[in-house]
Amino acid sequence: MLPVILYLAPCLLCLAAAVAFIGPGFRPRNTLIAVEAAAVAGMVVAVLGAFLLWKYGISTFTLVDVGGVGFSVRLDSVSVIMLLLVSFVGWVVLRYSAIYLDGEPRQGAFMGWMVLVLAAVMLLVTAGNLGQLVVAWVGVALGLHKLLLFYYDRVQAQRAARKKAIIARLGVASVISASVVLVAAFGTGDIARLNATAVGPWAMLAAGLLALASVLKSAIFPLHGWLVEMIETPTPVSALMHAGAVNAGGFLLIRLADVMLTAPIVLAVLAAAGGFTALVASLVMLTQTTVKTALAWSTIAQMGFMIMQCGLALFPLALLHIVAHSLYKAHAFLASGSAVNEGRVLSRPGPMAVPSVWAVLCAFALALAIYAVVGFVFGLSGKSPLALALGAILIFGVAYLIAQGLADAAPRVLMLRVMVQSGLAAISYFGLQIGVEALTRDTLPATPVPGLLEWVLIVLALASFGALALAQVMLPLWSQHPVACRLRVHLANGLYANAVFDRLLKVFFCEPEHRGEHHAGQES
Repeated sequence: MLPVILYLAPCLLCLAAAVAFIGPGFRPRNTLIAVEAAAVAGMVVAVLGAFLLWKYGISTFTLVDVGGVGFSVRLDSVSVIMLLLVSFVGWVVLRYSAIYLDGEPRQGAFMGWMVLVLAAVMLLVTAGNLGQLVVAWVGVALGLHKLLLFYYDRVQAQRAARKKAIIARLGVASVISASVVLVAAFGTGDIARLNATAVGPWAMLAAGLLALASVLKSAIFPLHGWLVEMIETPTPVSALMHAGAVNAGGFLLIRLADVMLTAPIVLAVLAAAGGFTALVASLVMLTQTTVKTALAWSTIAQMGFMIMQCGLALFPLALLHIVAHSLYKAHAFLASGSAVNEGRVLSRPGPMAVPSVWAVLCAFALALAIYAVVGFVFGLSGKSPLALALGAILIFGVAYLIAQGLADAAPRVLMLRVMVQSGLAAISYFGLQIGVEALTRDTLPATPVPGLLEWVLIVLALASFGALALAQVMLPLWSQHPVACRLRVHLANGLYANAVFDRLLKVFFCEPEHRGEHHAGQES
């Protein structure tokens, strides 16, 4: 019972703070310390949870159980890592929000809904039962909807909130349907038992529904428009969404990884959809002219890459991706305002070093050679071929730096610097991969031996991401070509997928064009 109370304490503190903030007659400055205390408590509990995990091992502590469905706390490496991440990012965002919205008339309500979302995410990542997972999933969706409409008079915010509500409801329906299928078929909502026993067609059906929920939550192309339009919200909401809540789709797949392994076709579809999203969003991101929009497309690309990792059954690497992306994206959004101000005062940059075709080919060869040498030092035996191929995709980004260093106009000191950075990038990848696999060895399933379908997918991914990296390196040589200029226009508009989605929504809700966005937003 003590671990249950320990793990639920931060959530209860957050809920109490949310009630106090949202309630009438509240004065924010008098109780901001309570909100920070709740987030800090989450970090403390995560550290204590790590100690309990080391001392007693993996466990599930049940608080309520009615017919196999209820509330329970799962103590394993995944829940400890995620609780520490969520509470830390939440603490940073809450501190930022206290300054960002200082003096706002509705600051109290804003802080209340922020801390409510934080409590729901904490419940989600520590859930040991499908009942708690579903409640937390719904709580995250409701809290984010309120935050999206903080500036309720903005037409763009209304449209984004309405679109997000539709996607969220479909996601909630998918999670509930998957939970009902699993409980009905296997007689329990305990996640550990389901991962150990769920097999057969019912498990495959549940895996398909879980995959649908993760795709909807992760803003996979072409269902991504709501995430791009969320830039109408205050910056702290964007940071909390992009660094925290949007990762729930990947976490769902990781938490029920064994169930997902029962449906190889579903995983293959996830890998294909995620890889395609990562490619398209990466190209679109390069054409955006505003900081927050570019960051939004960056999140879509990262979510696509994470879903691709899950589709390839590289669940430990997907967990590492969540941690790295959350920390990076929280900083990127919270620093977006200062980045704009700094850009205004910077002097005009000097001429770009344009590498030749030979330099580009040498850069790719050097990047892969560095990766191979570092991999040989760390030891390649026992590593999944899919993980090694994924590392090669990541190292393509290093080739861009090396190509700049090999350009004729580049100083030699730049070449030495990028070579060192390339080695450090490869060392970091293998080191972090070994670390996360060691931490999750008893929690997450090992990656299966790839079959023909998996090899086809990874070859396509290598070729596609390699071509994308090559195009980026040679951008100065072809960016002014008429075909490239026309393509840039289409990419800047996100290949019009969001416009098509908007049109379908109008047709689905039978809304005439002349009614306007404002009225449509109010009805949502």
